[in-house]
Amino acid sequence: MDAVTPPDATAWPAPAKLNLMLRIVGRRANGYHLLQTVFQFLEYNDWLWFERRADGVIERQGEVAGVAPDLDLIVRAARLLQQVAKTSLGATIRIDKRVPMGGGLGGGSSDAATVLVALNEYWRTGLTLAELAELGLQLGADVPVFIHGHAAWAEGVGERLTPITLEEPWFVVLIPACSIATGVIFNDPELTRNSPLLTIADFVKGAGGNDCAAVVYRRYPQVAAAAAWLAQHGAARLTGTGAGVFAAFADVANARRVLEQIPADWSGFIARGCNHSPLHERLARTQYEFT
Repeated sequence: MDAVTPPDATAWPAPAKLNLMLRIVGRRANGYHLLQTVFQFLEYNDWLWFERRADGVIERQGEVAGVAPDLDLIVRAARLLQQVAKTSLGATIRIDKRVPMGGGLGGGSSDAATVLVALNEYWRTGLTLAELAELGLQLGADVPVFIHGHAAWAEGVGERLTPITLEEPWFVVLIPACSIATGVIFNDPELTRNSPLLTIADFVKGAGGNDCAAVVYRRYPQVAAAAAWLAQHGAARLTGTGAGVFAAFADVANARRVLEQIPADWSGFIARGCNHSPLHERLARTQYEFT
């Protein structure tokens, strides 16, 4: 089973994302950083299946390495919707985890968004996307963009979204073998926290960058090495707080050629960028699969 082709008609995708730029423009009194970032989805997904239950139990099936079920955003999202909707229904949720963890690709947030969107249909709770996004923000700042399903310019802590239409190139994504805690990066005293505000027009003209990159590359030599290697082939960038680094290519042949050259002990993949989430393509053809 791959990360692009739906394994069957009942599977729901939870796509990866890239931060095409990430700037830290301030900090709130509560410690949360104020950001400007650009999200674009990848045609590279986790896959989830849902079985409605009458007993109210929320059960996760499928391995998520190092994440206990009760701490998993999949289970937490389902329980949050269950509580808000005041439904007595439950669900068995099966996951095939394909998006690398700890790569800054938003896999956990995307899984949570897919759970909220899918169970809103299967439980027939009737919440709007805006209401689901508000719930999702309680689970993580990246969840709303996955729920709304369109590439976006994001501000605030990442929740103020403006849809944006971008080119949809092929990306080479490298995932160094290290785990990066977002809190460690955001608490680093050398992190830039006062970048000037940009406009969407500035970004389109080429402004951007990632304010976390310098800290990540200093703390994690493996990530710096991956970025330096990829920079020989294209404009290498860090997604989020890492550890994933990526570069865009005009076509799949060039992307594949670069991926085939990576060192044997590295991992990576190629995927096309997409402005419209495959989750919403699945939502548009929803059929109630169980009664």
